[in-house]
Amino acid sequence: MKSVHSPAYRVLVDALVEARKAAGLTQQDLAHRLGKPQSFVAKVENRERRLDVVEFITLSRAVGLDPQTALRRVEDALPVQA
Repeated sequence: MKSVHSPAYRVLVDALVEARKAAGLTQQDLAHRLGKPQSFVAKVENRERRLDVVEFITLSRAVGLDPQTALRRVEDALPVQA
């Protein structure tokens, strides 16, 4: 399984999508805020494009999501390491 499709990465993307929708933004609205095409947002949300950490923080802020809160959700989704 590629890490892009890992359960923890899905939690990350799901948090971004939930925040976008809660903010009342369409993919087009978010793309406009980011200065990107709508296809960029769609590819991120469909997990066709992996985010780097800077993009993640930028996207989080654009939808009103605290990046640290989202990362805690991801951390909770990771398996416990021995």
